[in-house]
Amino acid sequence: MSTTRVGVLGATGAVGQRLIQLLDPHEEFEVAALSASSASAGKTYREAAKWRVDTPIPESVADMTVVETDPDAVPDDIDLLFSSLPSDIGADVEPEFVEAGYVVSSNSSNGRMDDDIPLTIPEVNADHLGLIEVQRDERGWDGALIKNPNCSTITMVPALAALDEFGLENIHVSTLQAVSGAGYSGVTSMEIIDNVIPHIGGEAEKMETESRKLLGSFDGAGVDLHEADVSASCNRVPTLDGHLENVWADLAADPDPADVVEAFESYPSVDLPSSPDQLIEVFDEPDRPQPRMDRMLGDGMAIATGGVESTADGIQFNCLAHNTMRGAAGASVLNGELLLEEGYL
Repeated sequence: MSTTRVGVLGATGAVGQRLIQLLDPHEEFEVAALSASSASAGKTYREAAKWRVDTPIPESVADMTVVETDPDAVPDDIDLLFSSLPSDIGADVEPEFVEAGYVVSSNSSNGRMDDDIPLTIPEVNADHLGLIEVQRDERGWDGALIKNPNCSTITMVPALAALDEFGLENIHVSTLQAVSGAGYSGVTSMEIIDNVIPHIGGEAEKMETESRKLLGSFDGAGVDLHEADVSASCNRVPTLDGHLENVWADLAADPDPADVVEAFESYPSVDLPSSPDQLIEVFDEPDRPQPRMDRMLGDGMAIATGGVESTADGIQFNCLAHNTMRGAAGASVLNGELLLEEGYL
């Protein structure tokens, strides 16, 4: 089987490096282009990237020349681009690539709530990919742009999707988010060591809106947002990787905790290379999941849950996901696999 040629926009950053790690090797994708800022363009990737991932820099890309993040600089025989650009840059640059005919699977936050841009978790709402046809018709784009959600949103939404059979009405979530979610320079050691920061700018709003789009229904022309109300409180804690979240879900039905555990464990995965065999894993122990112990379940792509208990109006549970794997780079790769599977490449 021939491989699909892919490129990474913003390849030297934290998520870009995770993308490189996940794509070496990949059974369907071959990295053929790397882009970064003009300061890095012309250098080898080894020279341009201050490599911080916990595996060696792949030899297949180490001596590849980095190009500028511009459609004229990226080879036109690239089938798929993964974008890890800062959102302010992505807002301007990603449409330029799509107009030039590239298909872009993006982790950047810009455009996630646009009516014609798919915001997708393949195990939850793969049918939303149909928005690509709406996008092409309305914008006249030759390529396509697809987004994965915020790293905190993606941690709880698969579990909420499993609970939707009981009638989701209101969701309250409090997060304990790892420092890697802020990027390498996002939180200084003086801020976070021996501390918790009870606010992450813009994060609560992303969880409250993106969740409803992900859980919404696609009618062929657009997505009707889910009717549930979502309230979030987002906190930065001194863990390296893995977002842990405490969730309270008010439900129309009155399931027992055993019914909820069954709904979690039976929620289906998808037949894509990066999706785990068991999407949602449930711990019986009251002190699990924990970031250091459980973030790499399913090669970092599974959702860990636990602490399932009844409340007056529904269910309380905890959930955990690896924020730079399932919550960022892995989510973009999985969306790329979905694009390939559905014939968009």
